[in-house]
Amino acid sequence: MLTDIEIAQQADIRPIREIAEKLHIAEDELEYYGRYKAKLSEELIRRTAGEPDGKLILVTAINPTPAGEGKTTVSVGLADSLSAAGKNTAVCLREPSLGPVFGIKGGAAGGGYSQVIPMEDINLHFTGDMHAITAANNLCCAMLDNHIQQGNALQIDVRRILIKRCLDMNDRELRNIVAGLGGKVNGVPREDGFIITVASEVMAILCLASDIDDLKERLGNILVAYNTAGQPVFAKDLKANGAMAALLKDAIKPNLVQTLEGTPAIMHGGPFANIAHGCNSVRATKLGLKLADYVVTEAGFGSDLGAEKFFDIKCRKTGLRPAAVVIVATVRALKYNGGVPKAELSAENTDALQKGIVNLGVHIGNMQRFGVPTVVAINRFATDTDAELQIIEDYCRQQGADFALAEMFLKGSAGGQTLAAKVIAAAEKPAGFCLTYADEASVKEKIEAVAQKIYRADGVTYTTKALKALADIEKLDTAKLPVCIAKTQYSLSDDPSLLGKPEGYCITVRDIRLSNGAGFIVVYTGDIMTMPGLPKVPAAEKIDVDSSGRITGLF
Repeated sequence: MLTDIEIAQQADIRPIREIAEKLHIAEDELEYYGRYKAKLSEELIRRTAGEPDGKLILVTAINPTPAGEGKTTVSVGLADSLSAAGKNTAVCLREPSLGPVFGIKGGAAGGGYSQVIPMEDINLHFTGDMHAITAANNLCCAMLDNHIQQGNALQIDVRRILIKRCLDMNDRELRNIVAGLGGKVNGVPREDGFIITVASEVMAILCLASDIDDLKERLGNILVAYNTAGQPVFAKDLKANGAMAALLKDAIKPNLVQTLEGTPAIMHGGPFANIAHGCNSVRATKLGLKLADYVVTEAGFGSDLGAEKFFDIKCRKTGLRPAAVVIVATVRALKYNGGVPKAELSAENTDALQKGIVNLGVHIGNMQRFGVPTVVAINRFATDTDAELQIIEDYCRQQGADFALAEMFLKGSAGGQTLAAKVIAAAEKPAGFCLTYADEASVKEKIEAVAQKIYRADGVTYTTKALKALADIEKLDTAKLPVCIAKTQYSLSDDPSLLGKPEGYCITVRDIRLSNGAGFIVVYTGDIMTMPGLPKVPAAEKIDVDSSGRITGLF
């Protein structure tokens, strides 16, 4: 069987202007990055602003295995299947981070015969958006440290610096460092650290900003530190936001590529859902809805993370309303939730599947709680047995949830025809839409609403550090901000070992940070890390390039 990269390299890739024509985009509204990639211009966004919106389809999932359950593959395949059904369709996705690409999980361009191409470009450097975000974040950090070095007129307390440098790579060695060593000329010694770029507030801001002016204002509102009097210091106080915005002037524009079957794909932004809000940019989603009748988008990890944040942050802030939701479920992830070790997931185990399937029930219930019509996509793997698939289908019937097999990995759009038909039918149903909590609720009430309604926890406990941070945040004008909970993706709880449907537990909040520019409050639970590490055998060991420039080993 061909690998993902071999399938992608054999594809009949079309010039990007031909893909743009499917969405009625004029050639002078494209900014080319070679023959097969383009930025979508500000002129296009302004021209289409008054057009009616298409239907938005959100793809989410159950709690996954460490390898992921093919949510992006299903998203891409569903878009192709909708296109094959005669619908004018676009898929809106996040950009890959180099962390997972060289780590364990892989890229974010789909897989098999359900991919976005050019796959190598997308997964490795694409149009440079990640690097621009990294540079903008680190410029702010450099200006802050330079301000301290040059006399510290703002009286910044070096023990209360909040912003960290970032890098789009898994590098645990940089999580906690001491900087400024080597004498007076080399800066002020202090504790510092790095986070991965996709966890940075600059990434969140890029994905939530409406235009360049909004971007600049949000960047200026980043809370970077407190001064020695306990007062907040923002990026605008350092006069950093103008230069940061200049670095992001091209990165704020969405990117256009294509699927293997020629469906337009708009890729932009890449926040992780376990440590950030997990959705592609608002600009990309809104533009897609102006250009296509159906827009398929995905939110990271399970519905307890990506979908909750899609609704409670992205939809709350923008007025977006999905017409239907697709929950991706797999036999192997449900067996994993039933206690089967990762190495044994290929063997049939109906008992473990029956035990773990309650996890699917929680995610169905989550989406029903938001009031959006839902379809379960059973993403079929080669090792799935008929008996295992039948258990999932029977369970969906018991839960009153529509379902369909998703076989796009092996069959492309032909493997998603039934799913596409059911999604079209679901999108025509009336949808009542509700959020998890009200704007006016307190921060604690918002956290507890998500913990109890979405995670099914009994309650929430707070460390002393978290309570102190919350007290500082509540002194600022943050009353109506939503919460963005950083939590493990492997469990509904904050403990990755509690699989299935944990009961009788409380979520522990260990820290709380204000992402003032992004417009939400980040709540850290459990042992979640904002700078991942590489596994024992990184995927990078298999990646190579030959003398002709042909890349191998990339999935």
